[in-house]
Amino acid sequence: MDPKGTIRESLDAIVGTDRRILVLAFARMADSFGNSFLIVILPLYIGLGPVDVPSLGGQLPVIGISLGKTFLIGLLLSLFGFLNSFGQPFTGQLSDRLGKRRSFILFGLVLLAGANAAYVVVTQYWLLIVLRIVQGIGAAFTIPATVALVNELGSGEGRGGDFGVFNTFRLIGFGFGPIVAGAVVSGLGPGQVAEYTVAGMRISGFDAAFYIAALGAMVSFLLIVLFVTDPEDLTANASEDLSIRVFDRERSQLLDPVFAVGLATLFMAIGLGLFAALEGVINDRLGQGGFLFAVEFAAGTLANVVFQTPIGSASDRYGRRPFLLAGFVFLVPSTLAQGFVFSPALMLFSRLVQGIGIALVFAPGLAFAGDLAREGESGTQLSVLTTAFALGTAIGPLAAGFLAEFAFVLPFAVAAALGVLGFVIVYTQVEETIDDPDLPTDLVTQD
Repeated sequence: MDPKGTIRESLDAIVGTDRRILVLAFARMADSFGNSFLIVILPLYIGLGPVDVPSLGGQLPVIGISLGKTFLIGLLLSLFGFLNSFGQPFTGQLSDRLGKRRSFILFGLVLLAGANAAYVVVTQYWLLIVLRIVQGIGAAFTIPATVALVNELGSGEGRGGDFGVFNTFRLIGFGFGPIVAGAVVSGLGPGQVAEYTVAGMRISGFDAAFYIAALGAMVSFLLIVLFVTDPEDLTANASEDLSIRVFDRERSQLLDPVFAVGLATLFMAIGLGLFAALEGVINDRLGQGGFLFAVEFAAGTLANVVFQTPIGSASDRYGRRPFLLAGFVFLVPSTLAQGFVFSPALMLFSRLVQGIGIALVFAPGLAFAGDLAREGESGTQLSVLTTAFALGTAIGPLAAGFLAEFAFVLPFAVAAALGVLGFVIVYTQVEETIDDPDLPTDLVTQD
């Protein structure tokens, strides 16, 4: 694929996007930028900051699981993802019932901004747990309502492109946040905590980073307040049946098509979430340092950013199903390869291919759910995919740490096997939603 052509297609799609969707994209970028700070800050805050970490006695009796500081950090980071994912189906359905997308987004952003700022005064580990719970609830209110608004404010013909633009900006915020956070906390000096003078007051790098994270949520809040409104007659158009459908009720397939794509998204996200948790063993295996690992980690995000918008736009023309299938064709070998490579260059290439695979699945998947959502049920239907993604990225790091104890390749092999299952689910349970895609019939319909 021509990189210049890809960038040009991305810019064309962005220019043609509804202004309100662009505002939502920028707001989500600011929010993601602030939230992603905590991925870097919290482990450092527990290790180098003033946090009073409880002693858990070394090992849990009987099953012999180590309960040191690493476990406490993992618990703190994963808690956000689990609460976020489990809460989204309920908040998505409730926003459909009440017809209050904007109010849900604003309430969630208030919780996120308040929790980010509160870290400045918290020094007890159990209070960090409380703040992560609050943040998980805040994200559960914000995410389904936001993607529902993108679906409802955009045009049906350009739905894939709209979600591609939205995801592009979200990923830009998420990708740059940890880099900036590390620089703010350390002052560009490894193993050190910077200090700053602001309005005559001395604050630590941790405090500065927490304030910036809170500012990101506040900027997002202001953008929504000033430029975004709910669609008209949202409450009147709400469907009577807002349940999440697991089994198919109208066709010959076993699974509801949106649930099927959500299940495939879950498998994709588990594979995505493995890499960060294995930093130490990957660096030892490849004989590399933290910088190369950061480059490899960023490669997947960068590929995702570059290809989200053109792939989303292309799915409006060529159909959703071919891209969903192609995504798993890219994901399976690239994920499995990460368990076998011994070269940083090959790992970098594998991550780039994996990032393209994720882009092939996520934007067309959201557009697919939006195609099938009846009026007033976008929050419910789209929450299936956002929940699956959040749950997968929470399960991935925990699964990686457990499976890698047996063999380095095992987490990647299991994730690749899940990718094969995701391909099978899409191929057998998902039909095309675009009436006349510009592809041969045998590529978009089942035999």
